[in-house]
Amino acid sequence: MLTGAKRVLKSVALGVFLALVFPSAVLAGFGRWETAYAFLANAYALAPGKLGDYLRIAFYRLTLEACSLESCISFGSFFAHREVRLGAHVYIGSYCILGKTIIGERTQIASGVQILSGKQQHARDASGRITGSEHGAFTAVTIGADCWIGAAAVVMADVGEGSTIGAGSVVTRPIPPRSVAVGSPARVVTSTTTG
Repeated sequence: MLTGAKRVLKSVALGVFLALVFPSAVLAGFGRWETAYAFLANAYALAPGKLGDYLRIAFYRLTLEACSLESCISFGSFFAHREVRLGAHVYIGSYCILGKTIIGERTQIASGVQILSGKQQHARDASGRITGSEHGAFTAVTIGADCWIGAAAVVMADVGEGSTIGAGSVVTRPIPPRSVAVGSPARVVTSTTTG
């Protein structure tokens, strides 16, 4: 827990960083101009250290649908779309790529995780050729509160609150609350869900 003095200093620092990134947020139309948003999200992903953490959370506070300043987004990580709701006290490790998602409070995401915008982003035409993403179906993936997503996991379906996804797992189907799922495709190995 932060002491009173540390809490005040952190609030002041966040205020300063919000002011610093405000011109960038305006340039990106507060996330609505996709080209500028994507460029700036990638640029801020490369800001190192604690200062980078503050720059990223301030930028996303001003550009995502909802973003708590009480969260942390580490070096190399970025949100590919602005249609994101990020709860309080969320930790996102380094080198994560996150699409349209809703992430609940206190969830922790290890390094190298990818959260896709669903699993139907690319379609095939009548002749079987792959089409561009403009023809796909992008949907928000929900990660519940108090989840742990292990390193290098790929998540393309909802994960219920209090669940753990093992490192390297590929989530292709919804995971019930309070479950542990591992593998590719991820399978529930334990669950405390009561019916």
